[in-house]
Formats: sequence, C-alpha cells, structure tokens
Amino acid sequence: MTVSIKDVARAAGVAPSTVSRALGKGPVSAEVRTLVEAAVAATGYRPNLSARRLRSQAPTTVGLVLADIRNPFFTRLSFGVEDAAYRAGLRVFLCNTDEDPAREAMHLEMMAGERVSGLILAPTRQLQPEALKRLRMPVVLVDRDPEGAGCDAVTLDNEGAMRALVDHVVAGGRRRISGLFGANSFTGEARAAGFARAMARHGLPALVHHAPPNAAAGYAALADWLGHEQPEALIVSNGLFLEAAVRFCHDRGLSIPRDLALAGVDDDPWTGIVNPGLTVLRQPAEAMGREALSLLLARLDAPERPRRKLVLDSELVPRASTADRRGGA
Repeated sequence: MTVSIKDVARAAGVAPSTVSRALGKGPVSAEVRTLVEAAVAATGYRPNLSARRLRSQAPTTVGLVLADIRNPFFTRLSFGVEDAAYRAGLRVFLCNTDEDPAREAMHLEMMAGERVSGLILAPTRQLQPEALKRLRMPVVLVDRDPEGAGCDAVTLDNEGAMRALVDHVVAGGRRRISGLFGANSFTGEARAAGFARAMARHGLPALVHHAPPNAAAGYAALADWLGHEQPEALIVSNGLFLEAAVRFCHDRGLSIPRDLALAGVDDDPWTGIVNPGLTVLRQPAEAMGREALSLLLARLDAPERPRRKLVLDSELVPRASTADRRGGA
C-alpha cells in the first residue's frame, strides 16, 4: 500500500499543505515540523523528491519592512528575524521605509508582487489598516501596533519602560525633567504618553518635545529649546536621540550628570563605554525579531486562529549619567 501525503497529514493532525511545507523546509513552526516528521516515520511515507524539486521553482521568502535600518535597534531586530528564518529554511526580503509613507506603499506593493509567504512590518504612522488587508498575506507587526490593524504583533511595554526611567531619575533627586520623543511615530507617541503619566504619578510636570527620530533632528530640537528650558534631566526615546544629546552636551560644554542627567531607550554598545556611561533601557530587539517570525509561521500554519499580541519587557541599566545628585549611589 502506497502511503500518501494525505495519510501523513491525518497522522500529524494538520493539513496536507502544511506537510508539504514542513517536508520542503518551508514556513512552519518547529512544533509542527516535529509532528510531521514523527508522522512520516510512523507511516513510512517516502516523498517523491524529483516531483518536489519541480514544484519548488523558487525558495520560500518572508518580507521584512522596517522603519529605519540606520537605527541600531532595527539592525538588531532584523538579525533576530533573519536568524530565525535561516533556521526555518527561509529567506528574508528586506526593505527600508525611512518612515516615509510613500516608500512604505511602494515596498508593500512590491512584496505583494514578489508573492512572499508573509510579511513582518514596522509600520509608519500613516499606514491604514485597509492597506494590510489588501495584501492578502499574513502580516505580523513589530515595534508598533496601530489601533484597528487586526494583525499579530510584537511590541515593547512602552508604558513600563518610561515608568522605569522616570522613577529612576526622580529617585536620583531630579524634579525638572524634559523628554524628547520621535514625531509621527507610534512608538514615540506611546513613550511620550507613558512619560507624561509617569511624571504625573510623582506630581511633576511633563516637559514633552518631539522631533523626527534621527540624530540630526534630535540635535536640532535640543538646540532649539534645551538651553532655554534648563531641565535637571533629559529622557529620550531612542538611541539616536541619546547620541544627539551626548554630542549636544559636548558642544555646549555641559557636564553629564552635573549639569544635565541623561537617560534613554536602547543599550547601543557605545552607551556603556562613553564617560560617563549612559543609563538606558535595554530593549530585547533580537527576541522581538525571533518572536515576530514565530508568530508569522504560526499564522501560516493556522490562518484562522485568534490574533496574538506579545508585549515584551525591557531592562533598566543604571549608569553614571544619572548618578544621584545628592551624593548617593
């Protein structure tokens, strides 16, 4: 009796198409691949390798559309996606939007034309949920989760991140604290709101400013208002703004933390070796990428399953840039 792929599917409790992807090193989760391999062994199935090669004219790919590949956070995130994809036998098709809605629309159209198996996307602020539905492919959102998108998502606990930074800076004796956050960004808005709520918990005013999320714009924003506002501390929402703040303080002869305590999001390698070292929140960027790929594979295995959203925690890394002004540790 000849064992068919349908027999393997029944034994594994999955669809025949899922068996085909698993045996072809296509996009399935590790758990499903194990189930299929066990069913193959139990049924004695022998695949027709020559027929499979004819059907597989191109490698299976997933799309990855990021907001700014110059940002080290997205570099680490893309490594997590690519590493997980490689282990699953997939290729990654990477595009960068530079936070530009027009470029985003072009890349999404290209992804649809390339017929990628699924898409991992860090959306721009202007993306409409209808654009995702028109793609007719599984989409996992990463770092940003706009309301109404209805897709699986992996994000950071931005509220908790800002609360941890504000609590730490306030504990060091600072009360007049300014914040710089990315403009036209879901993440920047979420962190600005979290900063304001955390300051309110301490009964303090939230001095909130926004700038496009890059180092040059951050520097220009600081030059525009920091000298006039004269805060005791500055909290920023990404590593590029941290770079801008350190450069600004150097150029203006401001001492960190004597003249201005400084803290922000992203533990880029340089933040621990400058003098003084910078207090940061360490984002699990690589883990976010791996989890996004895992959610995408799970969605391909079970298209009708309920939406899932993973919210990951960050880690506070205290350093000398927020040393207690009262002489404590």
